[in-house]
Amino acid sequence: MVRPVILQDFVPREHDHACCVEHAMTRAEQVCLARGERLTPLRRDILALIWASHKPVKAYELLAQLSNTHGRMAPPTVYRILDFLQGIGLVHRLESLNCYIGCGNPTHQHQGQFFICERCGTVAEFADTSILARLEKTATRIGFKVGTGTIEISGLCSACK
Repeated sequence: MVRPVILQDFVPREHDHACCVEHAMTRAEQVCLARGERLTPLRRDILALIWASHKPVKAYELLAQLSNTHGRMAPPTVYRILDFLQGIGLVHRLESLNCYIGCGNPTHQHQGQFFICERCGTVAEFADTSILARLEKTATRIGFKVGTGTIEISGLCSACK
């Protein structure tokens, strides 16, 4: 049996978040360097804001937070940066919430699979290749070509249930 790989678990109470954010930013630099991209100061600031908590964040929340340090900014600027960060795998977009969350393993291209707590809003990212294999098999059987996709499952985390 193939076991799912937990890429980003629900945050434990004793979590060292400062270390977590620092680690995420280091990985982001590595990903950008490996792909020949630049993590500009504004891209870095937006990514840091996304990693500021383990809860999904909306683009307009980012815009409001950025106005404190960068002045008034146009929404398309933030959306372009979010598209960039998503395109190189540093963030995922949670369609059901219209929000973004930092990727738990940006060095490995993967489809997003998430458990989303309906009460506290925290998210756990996991990668279960057996789920994707079964979906691919079913798609092939019915003549469907799978593109990209995110699996989002809502419910209650262990702290909220």
